[in-house]
Amino acid sequence: MKNNLFIFIFICLLSFGFNNTVVAQAAENIEITGKLAQKFAAGIMEADLKTHLYIIASDEFEGRNTGEPGQKLAAEYIKDFYITRNIASPLGGNNYFQTISSEHLSRNLKPSENVIAFIKGSVYPDEILVVSAHYDHLGMDKDGEVYNGADDDGSGTVAVMAIAEAFQKAVEEGNGPKRSILFLHVTGEEKGLLGSKYYVNFPIFPLANTVSNLNIDMIGRSDEANEKDPNYIYLIGSDKLSTELHNLSEEMNNKFTKLKLDYKYNLDSDPNRFYYRSDHYNFAKNNIPVIFYFNGTHENYHRTSDTPDKINYELLAIRTKLVFYTAWEIANRENRIKVDK
Repeated sequence: MKNNLFIFIFICLLSFGFNNTVVAQAAENIEITGKLAQKFAAGIMEADLKTHLYIIASDEFEGRNTGEPGQKLAAEYIKDFYITRNIASPLGGNNYFQTISSEHLSRNLKPSENVIAFIKGSVYPDEILVVSAHYDHLGMDKDGEVYNGADDDGSGTVAVMAIAEAFQKAVEEGNGPKRSILFLHVTGEEKGLLGSKYYVNFPIFPLANTVSNLNIDMIGRSDEANEKDPNYIYLIGSDKLSTELHNLSEEMNNKFTKLKLDYKYNLDSDPNRFYYRSDHYNFAKNNIPVIFYFNGTHENYHRTSDTPDKINYELLAIRTKLVFYTAWEIANRENRIKVDK
């Protein structure tokens, strides 16, 4: 009897020790992942974001109106960015454009293109995270004044570029994401979410394999309600389809960026209906969990005065890092995000 009791106690102690070791190892792995993410997030810098935004939102690009010469210049600039950083196209070679013919656009628009880059996952390559922003804007007014669209959505455009570059640096150091990431710069958002609509109708990768969409549309400014304390971001849609995505997003912010996450515009009662007004919605309609990152409107919204000199680049950088950390976690966790709503 005593021998049996001794053996039982011994086994329990061994089991306890083993479980503690497993827990400790798991905690260590989480911490290592955190440090890796921080290492590559540090490469997302205000100066780089500013350099690219002053070009994307310059008068030379003539407001990036869908199908017009300025939009074509912006598309080439984004494409060249990916080529020079050895970030591949999922279409092969130097073809980074998903071309959209006029018949798939509206209002007699000229043909346009989504710009697409891709980093292949090392463990789950067929599972795709989409990080998106629209790069088009309103063009010019009848007097030739340019709608530069620095915040809308030059800020989101350069954020996606910076996130892609950070992930590529991780790849080059042997720490590439487990899941594949598609960096999607869509056209025609201002004309009715047309570029993202085209993508989901003619996806490069099956929508069933698309685990989530993180969409960035205006993250470089503050709205009137937050002028005195701009350390915030509006999140829209994070809990609409997936409790897990919402909790993950909160966790990444609490651990790394510590922004005030404001869900004011996420309410079903929101009269602005922002949930339906940017490119993430075309993914959400297809049961793909989404987060829409947004700073709210301001006095320069959809005006020729939305220029790059008004951007808060420190704020743009920290918000970009929040999206990066969230993308890192989605791309590297063991299981894909669950849809439970």
